[in-house]
Amino acid sequence: MTDTADSPYRVLPGPLHAVLLAGAVPLFLGGLLSDIAYFKTYLIQWSNFASWLIAGGMLFCGLALLFALVNLIRSSQKSGRPVVYLLLLLVTWGLGLVNSFEHAKDAWAVMPSGLILSVIVTLLSCVSAWTGLTNLRSGGAR
Repeated sequence: MTDTADSPYRVLPGPLHAVLLAGAVPLFLGGLLSDIAYFKTYLIQWSNFASWLIAGGMLFCGLALLFALVNLIRSSQKSGRPVVYLLLLLVTWGLGLVNSFEHAKDAWAVMPSGLILSVIVTLLSCVSAWTGLTNLRSGGAR
């Protein structure tokens, strides 16, 4: 019989949480690559692609943030890696929101701040995914 009264932090994310977390990375990366293409070619459609990809990344990141918050609330471990993971997701989502607002501007006004924000948000999403997915020990080990 196992004691479930003191449930540890769920170290291994559930399948949906992992998909949402890992799915944000290519969407933000696609937004960055679209921004780079827009910076090089001046074709406005690349800016539109970046806006939509960033919006998709925001959706995935926001849902992963919700899962991380629920996991943290349900766990007994309220410090350390789970909190860092939650804060990384929160900062990624917050800067992604600022990036979305930046991409809502008209044409060339997106540059260079949109490109810089896309680089930062992409790097943060990679670090968040790495932090959330690398601690794959389950059970009592922390």
